[in-house]
Amino acid sequence: MKVAVLGGGNGAYACAADLARLGHEVRLWRRDALALAPVLESGAIVLKDAEGERAVRIAGASGDIGEALRGAGLVVVPAPAFAQPDIARAMAPHLADGQVVFLPPGTFGSVLMAKVAREAGSRAEVAFAETGTLPWLARKHGPSTVAITARATRLPTGVFPARLADPALALVREAFPALEPLEDALSAALMNAGPIIHPPLITMNAAPLERFERWDIHDEGTQPAVRRVTDALDAERIAAREALGYRAPHFPLADHYRADGDEWMYGRRVHEKLTRSKDWSERIALSAHRYMLEDVEQGLAFLVSVCDWAGVPCPLAKSFLAIGSAIVGRDLRRTGRTLEALGLARLSRAEMQALLEDGL
Repeated sequence: MKVAVLGGGNGAYACAADLARLGHEVRLWRRDALALAPVLESGAIVLKDAEGERAVRIAGASGDIGEALRGAGLVVVPAPAFAQPDIARAMAPHLADGQVVFLPPGTFGSVLMAKVAREAGSRAEVAFAETGTLPWLARKHGPSTVAITARATRLPTGVFPARLADPALALVREAFPALEPLEDALSAALMNAGPIIHPPLITMNAAPLERFERWDIHDEGTQPAVRRVTDALDAERIAAREALGYRAPHFPLADHYRADGDEWMYGRRVHEKLTRSKDWSERIALSAHRYMLEDVEQGLAFLVSVCDWAGVPCPLAKSFLAIGSAIVGRDLRRTGRTLEALGLARLSRAEMQALLEDGL
């Protein structure tokens, strides 16, 4: 299958290398031509995983988004949520009927990107799918090298508009067999793990993050008190899903840490692999890191807005959003991704359901 991968971060390089490894025809787009140069020159990404280290050739790499999108059935955008509007505007003139844009994860980016692309002039009938996590635990080890510690074993995924779900999910499943269908894009957005795991870890570890050059929030920073808080925050997310009528499984974050029971998105014992890799012992600048700009400003602000819209109490989510706002010095509820910012907060539940089913 022809696949376009849009982005230049850990997820984009992991995606391009992994899908090429599986035999897909992958074209990677990145707007930063200088940073893309090593991949352009070699025609490959060096992949490091449990099978060792090797160069994986990709079909192409380009700073021209139209070239990357041309002929692609699947378009994967493993970019931070805050990059989605710009990417949607860049994509808009090049989108074609029948394409599927896959956001791992989405933060309700499926609806946002469809709206932005439409406003930028696109009239192509495109399905936007989103899931609850990046399909890889990955970190770049250099300008053309990426290390994959684990691959997702379950990917709960919803489609916008839901009327296009069957063909869209069939296409995404060709690249991601672990896909599990959800009711719609809002259900998928409420599976996003980032706004649950990262805000407590960065705010409750704020002192060591600012004190030490490197700190592993998933190892030293994940102590029993922190785990109790993340479980309580996750309960607010699950309460929102239940209030809106979404069915189980809700993929509780607690399953990520357990050695038995239901598999979480990355399977069992993956937390041990993550901490053993040492790839997450890193420098996190609190005001600039994507854990703040994506998971708090975009994801947590979105969760709070959905809870308010659905009438579900979310005191912890609001508290971490307020703490994040104090750290960065601006109101992240006001600047973040919310139903209000998307122009959807006044919709009734029936109107929201119609939008999610039929599209714009």
